[in-house]
Amino acid sequence: MRTQEYDLTYNDLNPTFLFSCNLERVEDETNYHAHDFVELSIITKGTGVYHIDGVDYPVSAGDLVVFNPGTYHKSLVTNPDYHTTEHYIGFSDIHLRGQKANILILPGNVPVYSMSGKMKQEVLNICNRMAKESAAASSGRYFLLKAYLIELIVLILREVEDTSSNHKGYVFESPYRKYVVSQMINFFNDHFSEKISLDQIAQNMYLSTFYLAKIFKSETGDTPINYLINLRLEKARELLEEDSSASIQDIAEKVGYEDVSHFSKSFKKHYGIAPTKYRSDTI
Repeated sequence: MRTQEYDLTYNDLNPTFLFSCNLERVEDETNYHAHDFVELSIITKGTGVYHIDGVDYPVSAGDLVVFNPGTYHKSLVTNPDYHTTEHYIGFSDIHLRGQKANILILPGNVPVYSMSGKMKQEVLNICNRMAKESAAASSGRYFLLKAYLIELIVLILREVEDTSSNHKGYVFESPYRKYVVSQMINFFNDHFSEKISLDQIAQNMYLSTFYLAKIFKSETGDTPINYLINLRLEKARELLEEDSSASIQDIAEKVGYEDVSHFSKSFKKHYGIAPTKYRSDTI
């Protein structure tokens, strides 16, 4: 018998539905926790913040949040007078093409996605139907809730697919572009002494190199390369002031320059003075 092939999954899309519930967030969630299943949160009303794997993400009505297995998270209240209403859905046993089993990745490889237009309307409609079905407790409830879940997963996968095909990489216009830029800056701060490839960063973040450079320039006013150069030269300046025993070549290597001559020219162009002269004037 010929094995059935599917366009979105490696096998039949047959998730195990675990739960569906609405929650009005009136106080901070104290339990910073993770699951061994996929959990979705759809913000249906209000605004708030999710603390996810050490990063705070602002959320508002129409946002979709994915907590994959092992992702630590908790929900926080930002305005006691304007609570968020969150619709939670838990499930397991999916294996999507190009991804590990029981993993659902959103555009941009970030846990929060701001829905708009038709998708937002359809997802919120599914949440309403799930809430009514859960409350009714009629026979066959599990199977109808599972059908709604499958519909929701397909909508999400179509959005990911459309975003990818339209922009040759996952491109998203949302407040979370600030998160992408902050991650790049953190990476530069941690690895400025190493060889850094913008192409590799873009690949790891599921974004095109062009778009990554574009949003970085939009958020910081500088290109990623110039930002990295300025960071390296600033670190070099600090080392020249702090470590009088290190040679100029040693300092150049510590801030990511293999060619000491190129480092010296870049330093003089940036600060208007050669590194050797800068050291003699400041010590």
